[in-house]
Amino acid sequence: MPADFWDADPLRAALDTWHIGKVIRAYRHHPHHGPRPLSQGLVAQWLHITQAQLSRIESGPPVTDLDRLIPWARTLGIPSGLLWFKLPEKRQATAGVVPSPRQPAPPSLPTAVQYATLSPLGEIVPATDDPDMATLHAFRAADRQVGGGHLYTTVTGYLQSALAPRLFGSRAAKGSMSVFTAAGGFTEMAGWMAHDAGHDEIARQHFRRSLDLAQVGGDPQLSAHVYASLSHLSLHLEEPDDAIAFARRGHTVLADAPPAPALSARLYAMEARGRAVQADDAACTDALKRAEKALARASAEALSPWVSPFDAGSLASETARCMRQLGDLKEAERQARRIIELRADGHTRSRAFAKLLLVTVLIAQGRPDEACALAREVVDVIQGLSSHLVVQQLQELHALLEPYCSNTTVAEFLPSLDKAVRGRLGLYSWLGSDASTGG
Repeated sequence: MPADFWDADPLRAALDTWHIGKVIRAYRHHPHHGPRPLSQGLVAQWLHITQAQLSRIESGPPVTDLDRLIPWARTLGIPSGLLWFKLPEKRQATAGVVPSPRQPAPPSLPTAVQYATLSPLGEIVPATDDPDMATLHAFRAADRQVGGGHLYTTVTGYLQSALAPRLFGSRAAKGSMSVFTAAGGFTEMAGWMAHDAGHDEIARQHFRRSLDLAQVGGDPQLSAHVYASLSHLSLHLEEPDDAIAFARRGHTVLADAPPAPALSARLYAMEARGRAVQADDAACTDALKRAEKALARASAEALSPWVSPFDAGSLASETARCMRQLGDLKEAERQARRIIELRADGHTRSRAFAKLLLVTVLIAQGRPDEACALAREVVDVIQGLSSHLVVQQLQELHALLEPYCSNTTVAEFLPSLDKAVRGRLGLYSWLGSDASTGG
């Protein structure tokens, strides 16, 4: 959370009561999270308790057990200076608890951003001495759980407050080309968050600017990574020729760069999806085989830290989409189930995408009862997730289920599906019409 998050009067008042339940409730209802409070169910997952337990904690007597108070405080990132109990010094140093707003932030960072080895949602992220990289890791970890709609303005704010002065301000001459690489990495991340929130033209602008910054910064792997992002966006916009062209440009960039097998695998996977849209079964299969072979070599090679990971779960996701596009529903189902198996609970959005992909395959196979049961699981776990893409797929799901509306299970599920979709649409007001300039 930004430093001024903790200055909100309801949150300060709750902290003064020394009642962790009241603090959690104030945290959930903070306006930073959007027009709707975070659900008890979602926050309970972060704290590794049930929703019913959290309800009792919020409304019952104060919890005094330090074995529970300490990990909960760390998960929420409560500044140690605001707590009424002391965090163990050794564990505090490794947990990366955000400093109190009343304390000075590290001198190399703006006031609202601190070093961290714990994400804003309590997920452990790689430790690093680079403040930009620490922030990137924390944003990535949070993005996997809550989606781009919640984080876009925070990421673009970091670009403007922490990186822009070093690129173009009075400190620019003292910097190095690595600052441009960092700006490219954060700009590419902003593009994905804009895409996740349903603003594809703004995402495209971010990706193109990220490509320019990566080229100036001299990181060819990041450049190839951005080409893969542009390829993905082109596929989403039903432009398979452009998607294939971007993937090939990425390979061209990598030809003169240190080996990056995982990144090569991602580019091959993007090309495979383009070929699938073109109904070129042989070319799609060949590209997927190349991706699989490249990924098998990935563990021995170091990758630019600004490049997002591409692993077996990522390849399974792209393969499942290819197989569904080509009509091989049996293999699409197998790959979709593999994604769910490989993705941990912390990857809320990835698991939601995988389950929704599997839902469409089950419907295509004439298995609407199983599809509804799985879709209901998705609706139940996305309460704190701000992803327009997930909501868009839920909207499309209604049309896919319409032919089965005489089925009792489907008839019972459709109203709850529609209600869930309506409830999620309010989360996407973060980007107004004046944001068409790209942020």
